[in-house]
Amino acid sequence: MKTSLSFLVLGFLPLFALSAAGQQPARAEGYPTRPVRVVVPYQPGAAADIIGRLVAQKLSELSGAQFYVENLGGAGGTIGTGAAARAPADGHTLLIVNQDFVVQPLVKSKVPYDPFKSFTPVATVAAAPETIAVHPSVPAANMKELMSLIKANPGKYTYASPGYGTSPHIACERLFKLSHGADVVQVPFQGGGPAVLSTLAGQTEILHITLPLVAEHVKAGKLRALAVADKQRSPALPDVPTLEEAGIPNHEVGYWTGVLVPVGTPAEVIRFLSGQIAQLLALPDVKDRLAMLGFGPLVRTPEDFALHIKAESAEWDRVVRDAKIKID
Repeated sequence: MKTSLSFLVLGFLPLFALSAAGQQPARAEGYPTRPVRVVVPYQPGAAADIIGRLVAQKLSELSGAQFYVENLGGAGGTIGTGAAARAPADGHTLLIVNQDFVVQPLVKSKVPYDPFKSFTPVATVAAAPETIAVHPSVPAANMKELMSLIKANPGKYTYASPGYGTSPHIACERLFKLSHGADVVQVPFQGGGPAVLSTLAGQTEILHITLPLVAEHVKAGKLRALAVADKQRSPALPDVPTLEEAGIPNHEVGYWTGVLVPVGTPAEVIRFLSGQIAQLLALPDVKDRLAMLGFGPLVRTPEDFALHIKAESAEWDRVVRDAKIKID
């Protein structure tokens, strides 16, 4: 979502009394003592999985230690996130998160973690806009035509989401129903990959999902991208307009990823990891890889990441309440 970083972060300050940027040690003393697990709470092929594997690979190369990905998908990311929250706070478990990390506690009455108490942010990694795309059979060449088509056929058209209560689901509810009164039906799947496959097959007609998951399909003509939910066009799809250019302002939805560790992880380990991630994001091959996928590097300190999490939580909370989305 479009967020402001003007929120206070008093609740996070005890966790982020870390040294200033540029003072990271080359290696935290005695760390790591064994392979480091990088938990991705989504299925293989999801955007967070792509980022997690890149982070694990480059951390291994930079540090000389072994960082490996473990996919623990399901329940909108809460299963893997809960497992990471219960892991020992020794730096040998990292968690890759996106905005669902803050969304799930808002839509569910109970999740196995607290977004403000269970983890300490380490660093953000990358960001990409959400993209609105349709199957080529949909007779709409732009967003205005799509809205008109849906309104003329209430309840006929479907959109695929990575799951009920996920951020793409909530973003669609806001875009179509709350903002334009368009009756479109959600079809939830277990992850972004299956949602994309459904739309490629024509079983669902519409996607509102992270650009990297659809960019190659758009270039191949298998999907038609109508807009990106960002203030600027994406270099990955430069001919696709922004939503504002398409006549729909105030719906910037950015997909972001970051790295957390269980609360209580030693500060020197967090400093080391934060510094390593900043270094890997500056590598030309990493920038090129992210750009090819439709992502851009997103460098934030632990303190700034804490601000971002709090801002995102406040923004999503407003949308969830307006859309009356709740999972008991």
